[in-house]
Amino acid sequence: MTRTLTVVKAEIGDAQAIHDLVNLYAQRGDMLPRTMGEVYENLRDFYVARDPSTSSGQGDFLGCVALHIVWSDLAEVKSLAVPEVAQSRGLGSLLVNACVDEARRIGLERVFALTYRPAFFERLGFVQADVMTLPRKVWNECYRCPKFPSCNEIALVREL
Repeated sequence: MTRTLTVVKAEIGDAQAIHDLVNLYAQRGDMLPRTMGEVYENLRDFYVARDPSTSSGQGDFLGCVALHIVWSDLAEVKSLAVPEVAQSRGLGSLLVNACVDEARRIGLERVFALTYRPAFFERLGFVQADVMTLPRKVWNECYRCPKFPSCNEIALVREL
């Protein structure tokens, strides 16, 4: 029996799971932490993956990602997280592709991601870029990050 995994827009009830998963990886240094306030403020940016075949009714939470619009031509794919027990099932790709599809639908020209795992995004059509080619990201958000200016995340861009 093959399980059908779904990716849907996040709902209020997903906020705690998003917060907990993102901050689990943040504690390891794999991503930036998010407060509950930030999760709620940006909840409309998030997609969640679910396994609808579970007994919980709406499906077990299996991961998250956000598409955050930066400017009229650009959005960031951020906060991509899948629990270790659910990895290697294609969930990360499903989540990122949901963001890419939405970006295309709303008329964006490109999306980008900052990551420590560039090979994953390269398999999805992203190419490495200098973060300084994303000045709206750098000067809107990066300069407030505790890792700025010595961040070692790799910028990847996908033209749409």
